[in-house]
Amino acid sequence: MNFDIRDGFTGLPIWVGVTAVAMTAFAAAFGVAFMIMLFAKWRSKRHLTALYRFDVNRLKKPLYTVWPLLAAAIAVRVVWPDVVHVEAFGTATKFLTILLIYWLALCAIEIVTASVSRRYDITVKDNLKARRVHTQITLVRRLATFLLAVLTLAATFLLFDELRGLGVSLLASAGVAGIVIGFAAQKTLGNLLAGIQIALTQPIRLEDAVVVEGEWGWIEEITLTYVVVRIWDLRRLVLPISYFIEKPFQNWTRTSASIIGTVELYADYSLPVEPLRAHLLELLDKTDLWDKQVQVVQLTETYPDVVKIRILVSAADSPTAFDLRCYVRENMVAFITARYPQCLPKTRALVEEGGETRRKPLKPGISDPADSAAAVTNAV
Repeated sequence: MNFDIRDGFTGLPIWVGVTAVAMTAFAAAFGVAFMIMLFAKWRSKRHLTALYRFDVNRLKKPLYTVWPLLAAAIAVRVVWPDVVHVEAFGTATKFLTILLIYWLALCAIEIVTASVSRRYDITVKDNLKARRVHTQITLVRRLATFLLAVLTLAATFLLFDELRGLGVSLLASAGVAGIVIGFAAQKTLGNLLAGIQIALTQPIRLEDAVVVEGEWGWIEEITLTYVVVRIWDLRRLVLPISYFIEKPFQNWTRTSASIIGTVELYADYSLPVEPLRAHLLELLDKTDLWDKQVQVVQLTETYPDVVKIRILVSAADSPTAFDLRCYVRENMVAFITARYPQCLPKTRALVEEGGETRRKPLKPGISDPADSAAAVTNAV
């Protein structure tokens, strides 16, 4: 039985020959894909370290499905060129080709981003570079996916004369419609451009500790249009991404993951500061929360009744700094209460009795050392 590439097998319908060629091309492409998978797995295990391996299993779907189908479609067009002139078959083939290429491109984006992300561990304490790279990868991936979807949709519309004519009519009447669409898409386009700007300049990164709208938390998710902030009590604050371009906010981990925590205490004027410095050093030596960088005790403010003492301590990251602040605050208050109870905040008054003026604490049972902390004078 002879075979003619134009007429198929002699004595049989042409579709039989076309089907045979398509199945042969599909099987050949599938075999090539199988060999590529075997080589990729061998190469990944033998010649690449764990950090530089990519997940070869992600190649299964595009290699075993997209590549063989595209090979079969190309074979059909080569064997039976007249099929291009059949409108329904040609449109269906082009539409399938567009979808397969879109799927293949999506898989390629996922493979590349996953491979690059694996090289940078975001769970370590000093993860500044990893957070920067993860932020760029996330935004670039979302932008590439968005642009790919737009191009695929545009290519699909071009396949149909009705949709192509609709596009031409919209362009012809773009006077008023263009203005309306421009105003309607202003916020969306602004957020899209803000997302690109943040990806390049990076005022925020994933897992940055920030204070936004009076709330303290971490950057959990960055998209092209909005940012999710994970508040310390596990609430989620969702903000438009343009917020971080247009309004001020605090970024506690902008230059490094380490952070300085503040503890403020209020006490009487008679409290000595030097014992507090010695006790703070003892407390920090007993805990692993302190990174051994900063430990300061300063008297920063004076008020009519009390003084404010500020304690600065540093930690490796913001969650550790919060725990360290609580640890220092609890122990310093206990130290002052146990060693210097007379130096706790108190209110004084001057009481005049029978023409004689004497100092008297408002709360009984508290001694009143002679100092210049008089605040209120009541005439009796």
